[in-house]
Amino acid sequence: MSGMDVWLGAETGLLKGVSLSRKQAVNFGSSSRLSRAQEVRALSWTGRGEAEVLVGSADGLVRTFSAEKGAFTSSRRCGEPHEGCFSGLLALGPALATCTEKGTVRVWKEDCDEPVTEVRAGEHVHRMRQSPVAPHRVATGGKENPLKIWDLENPDKPVFSAKNLRDNWLDLKQPHWVRDMAFLPGTDKVVTCTGYHQVHVYDPGSPRRRPVLEAVFGEVPLTSLSVAGDGLAVAVANTQGQMALLDLRKGLVRGVLKGATGSVRALHCHQTLPLVASCGLDRHLRVHNLHDRSLQHKVYLKSRLNCLLFSSNDPNAEPKPVKVKEEEEEEEQDEVWDKMESVHEDGGVHEDEEDEEEEESAHETETVHEENKSTHEEEEEEEEEEEEPETKVKTKRKTDSKKGQKKTKKRKKEQD
Repeated sequence: MSGMDVWLGAETGLLKGVSLSRKQAVNFGSSSRLSRAQEVRALSWTGRGEAEVLVGSADGLVRTFSAEKGAFTSSRRCGEPHEGCFSGLLALGPALATCTEKGTVRVWKEDCDEPVTEVRAGEHVHRMRQSPVAPHRVATGGKENPLKIWDLENPDKPVFSAKNLRDNWLDLKQPHWVRDMAFLPGTDKVVTCTGYHQVHVYDPGSPRRRPVLEAVFGEVPLTSLSVAGDGLAVAVANTQGQMALLDLRKGLVRGVLKGATGSVRALHCHQTLPLVASCGLDRHLRVHNLHDRSLQHKVYLKSRLNCLLFSSNDPNAEPKPVKVKEEEEEEEQDEVWDKMESVHEDGGVHEDEEDEEEEESAHETETVHEENKSTHEEEEEEEEEEEEPETKVKTKRKTDSKKGQKKTKKRKKEQD
């Protein structure tokens, strides 16, 4: 199962693994107990590499899935249903951190039923993301809840809190509605997308707490974003299935990613390749190329999808020839069995082999008999050829004796 390229969480509570190179999709979970209470709302890598996946359900349960074993190995309760669904789930070494829609951020240590750290990040939190540079730092934001950056090792107050946007041309306050965010690679900068089709870039190192860059895409709320591996562009999506690639240096739209027909709920760019995976309400997984914006893969997964993880595997790599290897092994086994002698339980030779031996001996006997017969006939012919001259000599003597008798009778008559 480690060969899966994308992991997805569905509304039905199933975890879905997709191998794009083999064009194969597998469901993991109890299909006989599907319910909306087990809806998968958050996914995150844990452990070394990408060996395990943390799966956060709507009922507050966090399960650990082993990608190598292809099964769930453990589960623990990290929230209650009345606190809302998970808006964030991430690994902190052996520990893990969770965030609910009510704005409660908790840190859970291994083999501990109570959280060791608890932070109130405000109401209506839509997303919590982790910094790749400093894993103990997280960003939160939501509706009427501006962007905040927290240090979970010192959670008394946020490290950074965004300032409200400037009033519009009517001198009216602009509302906050952060839907998703991400840290730019190798920096402390954070890019966010809002429910008012805006994209903002914040720099905590700047004395300004307002955005240092602002861009607009579409006319409906943005739902998700993901930063490209080079950190120069960001992919965004909205509630109508429109996706686009924005330049973070100029704030301009590079191009659109076509294909989606429903609200996109999750985007994830590949770590090293120019690829982005997306999923949402149209039940399809799509993978686009960021260079030419072409659709590389499209997989129908039957359920509405909430979240996804794009592994570091190359989805365009050729699949391993597993079937060919099995055929070679079968051919080798056939050769071995052909060379072996079939034996009865009592140790005797198989009846078929006895019949073959009898037929071969009978055939040899007939061949010898025919050879002897032909030899005998040849000897008889030679004897007949040897007897023929003797018969001719005897016949000649008889005729001579008869002629002599006739001559003597004539002589006697003449003398009389």
